[in-house]
Amino acid sequence: MAPRLPSAEDVFSDVDYGAGPRFGEGAVWALLDPKSKDGLRAQLSAAVLNAGGLRTTHADHYTVDEREGRVAIHADAVIEAGAHFIGPCFIEAGAVVRHAAYVRPWTWACRGSVIGHCTEVKHSVLLPGAKAPHFNYVGDSILGPGVNLGAGVKLSNLRHDGGEVHVWIDGERVPTGVRKFGAILGDGVQLGCNAVTNPGCVLVAGSTVDPNTTVSGVHLEARRHR
Repeated sequence: MAPRLPSAEDVFSDVDYGAGPRFGEGAVWALLDPKSKDGLRAQLSAAVLNAGGLRTTHADHYTVDEREGRVAIHADAVIEAGAHFIGPCFIEAGAVVRHAAYVRPWTWACRGSVIGHCTEVKHSVLLPGAKAPHFNYVGDSILGPGVNLGAGVKLSNLRHDGGEVHVWIDGERVPTGVRKFGAILGDGVQLGCNAVTNPGCVLVAGSTVDPNTTVSGVHLEARRHR
């Protein structure tokens, strides 16, 4: 019998935050499948079409590249000088994007989230209050509410051989169906400075990771990783 794949209910304390994309009933990482009709790409595109309060023009103190899609920034988002955006991406009201941030396609930053100085984000969701504030890499990942990444934390999203990401569940190696998969971090997960997650890492709400620690795998019980 195939192992049961972790759902959003296994990882997050709530799956309806009133913001961000909806999670389906299958594996929690299905949202990151670029081919899915219910995945991040499809939902972000729909959200931008229906969003109100978006800026109709962009300020001169940050730069945008809209050749592949719209850079949708709410009028009440805070954008510091030197940030660069490549569309399509969606920055909600109350989100903060700091100096020299690099916001790549399919980034969805919800209210109260922070994309910090020299942080790079692509094809990822920062749910309300999630913070990647200093020198972080967030690729193909989902950060739950209240998540905080210490300075220098990297969420690695690609195997060295470029192959499909697999995860171990109940002693069985399970394909995820995606080639790029960083980390999925439940509510309030805290990663210390210079920690690294290997591709396909899942940490449930309340987990912590010590500084300079590398974490791999699916962990469905909250604990300290060191």
